[in-house]
Amino acid sequence: MSTLKFGWAEKSITPDKKVSLAGQFAERISEYVEKPITVTALAIDDGTEQAVFVSCDLVAVSINLVDSVREAIAGKAEGLDPMKVMISAIHTHTAPVYPRENQAKRAGSNAAFSTSSRVILESLLPPGRKYIESAPVTNNPDVITPAETYTLLVERISAAIIEAWEGRKEGSFTNAFGRASVGHCRRAVYSDGSAQMWGDTNTAVFEEIECDSDDGIELLFIKDAEGKISGIVANIACPAQCVQHRLFVSPDYWGEVKVRLRKYFGEELYLLALCAPAGCQCPVDLVRWVVPESDVNDPNIEHAHPLKRKADPSMFDISGMKVTGRRIATEIIAVYEEGLDDPQKDPVFEHKVETMQLPLRRATMAEYNKACRGVKEYLAEHPGDVNFYDAAKMQVDLGVISRYKLQEVMNVVPIESHILRLGTVAFATNPFELFLKYGNQIRVRSKAEQTFLIQLCNGAEGYLPTVKAEKGGHYSAFISSGECGHEGGELYVRETLQEIQELFPEVE
Repeated sequence: MSTLKFGWAEKSITPDKKVSLAGQFAERISEYVEKPITVTALAIDDGTEQAVFVSCDLVAVSINLVDSVREAIAGKAEGLDPMKVMISAIHTHTAPVYPRENQAKRAGSNAAFSTSSRVILESLLPPGRKYIESAPVTNNPDVITPAETYTLLVERISAAIIEAWEGRKEGSFTNAFGRASVGHCRRAVYSDGSAQMWGDTNTAVFEEIECDSDDGIELLFIKDAEGKISGIVANIACPAQCVQHRLFVSPDYWGEVKVRLRKYFGEELYLLALCAPAGCQCPVDLVRWVVPESDVNDPNIEHAHPLKRKADPSMFDISGMKVTGRRIATEIIAVYEEGLDDPQKDPVFEHKVETMQLPLRRATMAEYNKACRGVKEYLAEHPGDVNFYDAAKMQVDLGVISRYKLQEVMNVVPIESHILRLGTVAFATNPFELFLKYGNQIRVRSKAEQTFLIQLCNGAEGYLPTVKAEKGGHYSAFISSGECGHEGGELYVRETLQEIQELFPEVE
């Protein structure tokens, strides 16, 4: 039997009031709770080393939230090291807004440093013109405030971490692997070299889907001292955004996975959902485009002549969400039924916490001047007040203006990265919506038997695109889409691989 101890906890982070929903340009207010959103924590220690993995049903986990949680748990549980806690998001777009900071925000207090298109736009509006919300999310007594949400999140996430840590018991783990068709590349490339997220493929100028997809599921089955499955860790390269435009609170497809797994393994089962590098991925198949049943209200999703397709249900709707959850849960159950390997005995357990200094993606003076002209011309051509649609249409120019001002005071983006070895398995974290290419480069060269990669962890620094995506442009590859460009992605891969390889010296 291994000397490892495991502890689990799950807490609801579902507010009692309506919420302002995060993740879209348009302001949205929840109408009901489709399924509760939760935080799940898994604590592991062997008496010498430790780690606490935390998965939140949120769009992102910002560095200020991580700091507040660490402050809240410091000294509250004997032996727990707050710096060994990793808090990640599944990237659901049906969870509440809360006050978020990233490294750019911390570089200066001026609103121009914000990555929010709305905040930047408001700072540039001429006198007498204002931003009009499409839904009344500000100062609405029926909606929980972002500050109240923040307090709730700190309390519940902290409670889950402490409960998991204090509940550690002897156990074991078996790593396994499955496959389910979930993620697809969401960037279409056209004959002129341009690209577009959610791009229309029913056109003669469509060339290709920009990159591959990864249907692998990295799995850990955690067992108690009696050999019973206490929880499952699942790592998938696809964000949880099937129902990303809907007006309800939901953990998206992971909620459906949890329901199905608990029906099979028992209601006491824990599920730790981890999103692998998937900045260019989503559940939507652009080749077999199915028209959404619901109004997505998104200027980035405009298909002029959609055709009826015999394919999956729309992955923008509950029907698609249920199919996705069913595929994942069915595969996990099949892997279990086909038989697991024996638990790893006396596994090596090491956990390193590193701060990587990645280069800030820069804007040129020519790009800045062009962006200033673009905003001025747009506002002149569209008189009156502005809204989310205007912010979306001007996001390229607004992002360039913000970045040009930011780079005067910021050169590098410091990110917190965790690299672990657990027996034959490696883990590595990052705070980005990291494009799939970088994850593939790490996995294929890692000396570990299996490598779990966790994005949107301990920070929210935006998309990190490839050089191909940057050349193609559009959302997710714009300067405004993230703090780092491909140079930062390449450096992150090199440093992460070096750290992983050092944990497996016996592997040639």
